[in-house]
Amino acid sequence: MAMEINLGKLAFDIDFHPSDNLVAAGLITGHLHLYRFSVDSEPLRLLEVNAHSESCRAARFINGGRAVLTGSPDCSILATDVETGATIARLDNAHEAAVNRLINLTESTVASGDDDGCIKVWDTRERSCCNTFDVHEDYISDMTFASDAMKLLATSGDGTLSVCNLRRNKVQVQSEFSEDELLSVVIMKNGRKVVCGSQTGVLLLYSWGCFKDCSDRFVDLSPNSIDTMLKLDEDRIITGSENGIINLVGILPNRILQPIAEHSEYPVECLAFSHDRKFLGSIAHDQMLKLWDLDNILQGSGNLQRNRDGARDSDDDDDDDEMDVDTDSSKFNKGTKTKRKLGNNEHALGSSNDFFADL
Repeated sequence: MAMEINLGKLAFDIDFHPSDNLVAAGLITGHLHLYRFSVDSEPLRLLEVNAHSESCRAARFINGGRAVLTGSPDCSILATDVETGATIARLDNAHEAAVNRLINLTESTVASGDDDGCIKVWDTRERSCCNTFDVHEDYISDMTFASDAMKLLATSGDGTLSVCNLRRNKVQVQSEFSEDELLSVVIMKNGRKVVCGSQTGVLLLYSWGCFKDCSDRFVDLSPNSIDTMLKLDEDRIITGSENGIINLVGILPNRILQPIAEHSEYPVECLAFSHDRKFLGSIAHDQMLKLWDLDNILQGSGNLQRNRDGARDSDDDDDDDEMDVDTDSSKFNKGTKTKRKLGNNEHALGSSNDFFADL
């Protein structure tokens, strides 16, 4: 049902080009892969770049898709030219800890989050780091941006949600500690609700402006951790869980509408939409990048429901084997309690002020 790309190694992040049928993947080996895909032919790998000395945890297209930014536990952020694969710029001291997340904010700004809970905002026109927020006590698991309000929301392994005001350059609010790690975040209901996925599979709903404590909890996906979420529209999200199931979930009213795909029996690491939303991309701990026809899986996925319990049982059986295989990984599962700070370097080989000089 899905186009499959065998990446050969575990992938931690994927991102689609903003206007072309290209997808980038960051691998545990530190490599960045770039593929072209279409409905009429097999996916074609265009680039394989040895981007980092340690794993490539985050990848994002920037500057209209002309470059790809990647982040790593080696504390660096790299900008790679999409056409040639050449290095445009590298910042070796971007963070003092492993870079775990990257997101686009505006046409000229991006944000990065690290394993110590620090968030930085980079201005690609001014060519500098313009905001630093030392807000969390554990790794930044996910971020999203409310463009109208110019506020950056982040979830963390410390069990809190934060809201950073970019206009005032300050942390506006941080939620009370929840019972477990928060792994993913989306803004819903035309900006009125914020939904966070957790390690125990509980969805926490916050009302905008009332971030101290959640207003609602949805437990039907428990006990499978919700490592990744995408907003399909203002009322529905797509979730990726540790049992390998991709679900369509309604928000207010809260209900599992249907399981729409089964990536594998291994945890779903990341979900992303293609630029035209024709494809849903998914990666898991099976080293496969899958491209799902979004219309097809939304319409024809009822048969997955009866396989769900079996997938959950097999996931329980296989977890120990997978952990044995990948105990040397710098990042295996965002839901683990172990700090993922292997190989953090204290290099200071570049200045944040000149990082984007050539972009």
